[in-house]
Amino acid sequence: MGFKPIPAAIALALTLLIWFVIPVPEGVSPEAWHLLALFVGIIAGIIGKAMPIGAMAMIAITLVAITGVTNEKPADAVKDALSSLNNSLIWMIGIAIMISRGLLKTGLGMRIGYMFVAVWGRSPIGVAYSLALSDILIGPVTPSNTARGGAIVHPIMRSIAQSFDSDPEKGTEKRIGKYLSLVNFHANIITCILFVTATAPNPLVAELVAKTTGNAVTLSWGTWFAAMAVPGLLAMALMPLVLYFMYPPELKKTPEAPALARQKLKEMGAMSRDEKIMLAVFGLLLFLWAGIPAMIFGKAAAVDATTTTLIGLSLLLLTGVLTWDEVIREKSAWDTIVWFAALVMMANFLNKLGLIGWLSASMQTQIAGLGLNWVWGCVLLTLVYLYSHYMFASGTAHVTAMFAAFYGAGLALNAPPMLYALALAASTGIMMSLTHYASGSAPPIYGSNYVTMGEWWKAGFVMSLMEIAIFATVGIMWWKMLGYW
Repeated sequence: MGFKPIPAAIALALTLLIWFVIPVPEGVSPEAWHLLALFVGIIAGIIGKAMPIGAMAMIAITLVAITGVTNEKPADAVKDALSSLNNSLIWMIGIAIMISRGLLKTGLGMRIGYMFVAVWGRSPIGVAYSLALSDILIGPVTPSNTARGGAIVHPIMRSIAQSFDSDPEKGTEKRIGKYLSLVNFHANIITCILFVTATAPNPLVAELVAKTTGNAVTLSWGTWFAAMAVPGLLAMALMPLVLYFMYPPELKKTPEAPALARQKLKEMGAMSRDEKIMLAVFGLLLFLWAGIPAMIFGKAAAVDATTTTLIGLSLLLLTGVLTWDEVIREKSAWDTIVWFAALVMMANFLNKLGLIGWLSASMQTQIAGLGLNWVWGCVLLTLVYLYSHYMFASGTAHVTAMFAAFYGAGLALNAPPMLYALALAASTGIMMSLTHYASGSAPPIYGSNYVTMGEWWKAGFVMSLMEIAIFATVGIMWWKMLGYW
């Protein structure tokens, strides 16, 4: 059987309930309501893991094409169902995942991590900041935060912990491993906030903001990074200190860590040709994503963000750092393109058919009934959006299900469009810190058993409060200085 019966039955029941049983509300077209039924069923299937997310996405595309909820003509309905495969942002994130394979294949990601530890690893705090810096440095070209946190940084963290005999199986996790595990995870999440290309839900946020505002508000790579840099880096600087206070390691000095890192670097040998090429391509991507050519030579020299990723992948293929066989075997990239296209398509048509506007107006009416102005109304909306992630195991599913309606409700309250877009964008990253299932990087790090579930949830909640405080103060002031609102 290709699906899990219980979650599949729940998803189907919800779809049928909304489609056939619940009356279509006044002000909503039947087509919009029926698309909502399909949407809720698909999201329920994703949350319940009835099938892999890519498989659920294919079913979504098929259902939209068959039911004709977007267009009565079958030929036009299937065009609508496949419309988002022409979305450049979707291809950008997919190609960036392909490029990130080069960091793993060449060993450049591991080398960067060990280089930081070799310099700053003489204390647990130093090791913690080394792990954080490693995550930041490779973040722009690793949209899979699971790969970044779990496959690149986590092995470094574990080798350091075990070198100090900190092993959950021996009951010595408190020596240093517990602390470093939490730093490993939360550094990964804060990096997700910093770059639009650091995790899959971020480009979806940017896409939904643009669609909701008719492209009046756009979150480009440079705009996103400029907005998130100051509050995000402040959060990254404070995070290891807060976690040190919460879960202080028994070891206060780690003089052997730099020696271990140097030994690992020695085993890796000198930088290979492929590593050097990967580093050069990495630098070129940052140069173009940041819009530096346009700053120097004017708008005519600007390079589109998706074109930039195409250039990066093409260079890696031309130089042989990656082969085409490796690219087509990068299942996570192709999987992301498919599910991303399906979810964006459904969200776009929910908006076009007026359902998102109706939901936003309904929430705005409810908040107005509480007598709240736009400031406190948006605070309430943002907190509900963020902490409802306790019910989600996928940031993408959460963003798809809730972002557009909550953003639309904030706009209906007359919130400044860019300000509220950035607030919800930051919240999308913060919410992934809450639980051991809140993001893809959580399971491999939590699964190393250095941290109990209670400790993980406690640290996640404290980190969320700290990050909310930073973005609600420093972040908002910084965005004002940038002229974003």
